[in-house]
Amino acid sequence: MSGVSEEVLNFAVIGCGTIGPTHIGALRQIDNVHVHALSDTVEERAYAMAAQFDIQGVYTKLDDLLGDPMVDVVAICTPSGTHADIAVAALHAGKHVIVEKPMDISLEACDRMIAAADETGKKLTVISQHRFDYATQFLKEALGKGQLGKIVLADAAVKWWRTQEYYDSGNWRGTWAMDGGGALMNQGVHTVDLLQWLAGDVESVYAHIRTSGHDRIEVEDIAVAALTFAGGAVGTLTATTCAYPGMPVRIDVIGTEGSATIEADTLRSMTLKKGDTHLSDAVASHALSVAQGGSASVVHAAAERSTAADPGAVWGDAHRAQIEDFLHAVRTDGTPLIDGRAGRKPLEIILAVYESARTGLPVKLGAVS
Repeated sequence: MSGVSEEVLNFAVIGCGTIGPTHIGALRQIDNVHVHALSDTVEERAYAMAAQFDIQGVYTKLDDLLGDPMVDVVAICTPSGTHADIAVAALHAGKHVIVEKPMDISLEACDRMIAAADETGKKLTVISQHRFDYATQFLKEALGKGQLGKIVLADAAVKWWRTQEYYDSGNWRGTWAMDGGGALMNQGVHTVDLLQWLAGDVESVYAHIRTSGHDRIEVEDIAVAALTFAGGAVGTLTATTCAYPGMPVRIDVIGTEGSATIEADTLRSMTLKKGDTHLSDAVASHALSVAQGGSASVVHAAAERSTAADPGAVWGDAHRAQIEDFLHAVRTDGTPLIDGRAGRKPLEIILAVYESARTGLPVKLGAVS
């Protein structure tokens, strides 16, 4: 699509589980967008969500949905291990694609998605909505201006709580085949993306993983890794679903000229040697609710935001902002901030963590396929 066009784009949401309502809520905040259809392999779930949101089109077979000429864009909200197959089929059916995190559970699957987007000319984005948070954007701009100097240390921690019932709620949860991993792959992937986006490419990892607080799962509920970055910095990465009752996500970036902390999606501090300081007293309360196992849906709760951000913002605004960025790319034949190649990067880091934990050795990125 060339030039700027504001015709209505019709969306279909594939997968009517917990994240589907967030996409629907975000889409309904965007002009010239219409949620045309829903799809799920469980018919009752699809019809229940369609009734909840007054959506007319309901499909239980993917081929039927992809054959609908009214659908311009699909949002894939299915189990992680199904993403590539659905995305590739959708791209070749002439649909633009938004896919929830993680992109898939193998680099081979990611590469198939990237190739399909390249071959068809259709747009592909992977949800990493926290790149669009006010705090992240503020810090990214500061780093780009060199205000913190050279980054020497960067740490990230995702210490969340998930009940045993959470893992028991779906037969795909906590499995290598469909979930692709545990606390790091499922809960930590957004933070991995932010860490490497802010601090630069990760060069190598040395890691340990454990399954310590839950039963009947194959994957880790604790992951700890030491990181080296291509720019010379070092850092740590921690992810767990054992931290009762759940703590806010935290990222610390330390440079030669200052330091900054993002906590619970809020810029808690940025202090520079030159004396410039940005300090927020507010913590995003709904981000903490998510850490404790609460809903992440835009239709369920508003977030308390930093006074420096939009006071009218609600949970799900970052999804909306990313989708708007994607739609601009669709309408102008541009590149979204998070295209397939960007969406692949956090998965490569996570798979390197798993490989290091398996072998007991450091792993250089690029060594895992």
